Amino acid sequence: MGSTAVIVGGGIGGLAAAIGLRRIGWEVTVVERAPVLDDVGAGISLAANGLRALDELGVGQAVREASRGQYEGGTRTPGGGWLARMDGAALEKAVGTPIMGIPRAVLHRLLREALPGETLLIGSEAGPVQEAGPGAVRVGCGDLVLDADLVVAADGIGSTFRGRLFPAHPGPVHSGSTVLRAITEQAVDLPTDFELTWGHGAEFGHIAFLDGRAEWHAVLTLPAGTRFSEPLAELRRRFHDWHDPIPALLDATRPDAVLHHDVYELRTPLPSYTAGRIALLGDAAHAMTPNLGQGACQALEDAVVLAAALAAEPAVEAALTRYDAERRPRSQAVARAARQAGRMGQQLARPLPVALRNTAMRLTPSRAAVRMILRHHDWAPPHLSRPDR
Repeated sequence: MGSTAVIVGGGIGGLAAAIGLRRIGWEVTVVERAPVLDDVGAGISLAANGLRALDELGVGQAVREASRGQYEGGTRTPGGGWLARMDGAALEKAVGTPIMGIPRAVLHRLLREALPGETLLIGSEAGPVQEAGPGAVRVGCGDLVLDADLVVAADGIGSTFRGRLFPAHPGPVHSGSTVLRAITEQAVDLPTDFELTWGHGAEFGHIAFLDGRAEWHAVLTLPAGTRFSEPLAELRRRFHDWHDPIPALLDATRPDAVLHHDVYELRTPLPSYTAGRIALLGDAAHAMTPNLGQGACQALEDAVVLAAALAAEPAVEAALTRYDAERRPRSQAVARAARQAGRMGQQLARPLPVALRNTAMRLTPSRAAVRMILRHHDWAPPHLSRPDR
């Protein structure tokens, strides 16, 4: 019998980990507590590092074909003036691809389609991990008991596994921001593929999709728990005098399509991403603010590096040590950079700091901006191959 893993969480990171482990010859079961996979979410941007990870998992081409490249766009002021232009062609020349925009539901579907249906155990809650003999662990899932060589906890920012492994860790904290987002009901005539607009304590952005629809998001500096009785009407009030196409994007959205989430992050870094035969992955390990668009990309990197380590090392414990050593420094550095980007972006509210930031952005050469992006995007995945044993 081959090596087996239980993956807790059927989101992007968990599904990617399942694909990666299967590619190196492991048997996997993905345990997802949601009773229905309705793929709630809006859109996502995938940078070169995430796309390269998807290539190594064998699904990169399918994802690219369902995505739209972000070639034209940039960052603007509420009045419409440009702070910085995005040169997608220059980015493509540097790393082989522009940033790609795709609906989350489509990405989830493509990842699931790369797995046999029997891999997914839906509507089941994973319990604590117990020892099941030398080199084996046992996970209770309702009436079902799963024995495995490894447990991968990809159970999100509110990870119960992280809390069990590191009870003294403070856990996720509120970033100071809340985000409302949606996908338009119909296609919208957009002059750009991607935009961010920074006001005082507020941000509005959009990503255009292949079918002409768009995802938009509005980030506001507000206390956790703030909610609006009519979210779309509130956004129309706040952004009514911001530049086109912001009003058009809101007008193309159904009121019941708006999602509202407070933004949390793991501000205190974890001391390890592993404990025993358990590996934390994705937001469970390094939940970060969305300001660099790297959350999902880092989870995809995790999945490939974990599979490669398990393929290369003769023992699971050694593989997890290698995974932690490779992933923790990079992902925590990206999380720090994302936090800093938020502080210099949407969270700036006072006039003088905003004016200084805007001036600095206008004076930054486009080549320098591309170099800053490449710090996080230019990552090469390890090659996944089935080990000879």
